[in-house]
Amino acid sequence: MIRALWLLAWAPAQAGAFELYFPVQCVLGESCFIQQYHDHDPGTGARDFTCGSLSYDGHDGTDFAVPTFAAMQAGTAVLAAASGVVAGIRDGMADGPPGPQIEGRECGNGVLIEHAEGWQTQYCHLRQGSISVQQGDSVAAGDPLGLIGQSGLAEFPHLHLSVRHNGTRIDPFSAETDACGPTTDAGLWADPLPYTPGGLIGIGFATEVPTFEAIKAGLTPPVLTPQSPALVLWAHVFGARAGDTLTLDIMGPKGPVHRARVDLDRTQARLFRASGKRVPTQGWPAGIYRGTVQMQRGDIDIGKMTLDIGIAR
Repeated sequence: MIRALWLLAWAPAQAGAFELYFPVQCVLGESCFIQQYHDHDPGTGARDFTCGSLSYDGHDGTDFAVPTFAAMQAGTAVLAAASGVVAGIRDGMADGPPGPQIEGRECGNGVLIEHAEGWQTQYCHLRQGSISVQQGDSVAAGDPLGLIGQSGLAEFPHLHLSVRHNGTRIDPFSAETDACGPTTDAGLWADPLPYTPGGLIGIGFATEVPTFEAIKAGLTPPVLTPQSPALVLWAHVFGARAGDTLTLDIMGPKGPVHRARVDLDRTQARLFRASGKRVPTQGWPAGIYRGTVQMQRGDIDIGKMTLDIGIAR
């Protein structure tokens, strides 16, 4: 995440004057997701363009995130959202949790592109050593600029995309207004992007309750045996609101193994929950075990994932 680098007033954009293309080489909702949007709350609170909670106070961009640090290391390309000229770059900052020496360099490794008629896009938190353009280069929409990283003031691997018109920040999802609320307007996007109000980043099995740091780094599936000490199902969540519920369900080859309902008591950008069962006296029966996690907001399902794992004899 990144705090606002320019404290400028909102101003509406001219309809049809500028179009943006998807700036990450990933599948939205599968290999990447939008963690945070622009803050539309004029006070100390935070609201995204739908009046939802996927923002934080003063946030002036859109955060396109990958699920884990391992996914970041595998490489996800950042693409130019529109044609223009590279006005500036910065590289050489390390990836990882924010350190004490980042004041004035909160964007981390980044690229600034100038477009026609006073438009700019800025791409922050790129991976160290990945930037593939130079100042003065002409780029077309879709050209690679670098890779998603976690440099600068970033608590998770993501691209922070900022859009400005004549020096004024613009939310590409609601370019015509600074108000929030339901909308069918595509904003500046050439192809409308869906809004997801939160959901599941990933789920997995473990033989003990994992740490959140391990989940964020990227856990590999365990090798289970009939004597594994426990069978634990975990869920990595984004955009949780107070009152949301998670249901974690494990089915085994002989029927239900474990089921837990978890009530979330506060709004959080990211969290994890885990639940499971210790090994029975006779050991785990061989076969396929299926974990299912469902996330609900009131009567609305906002996320569901299923994962299978096997235990051999």
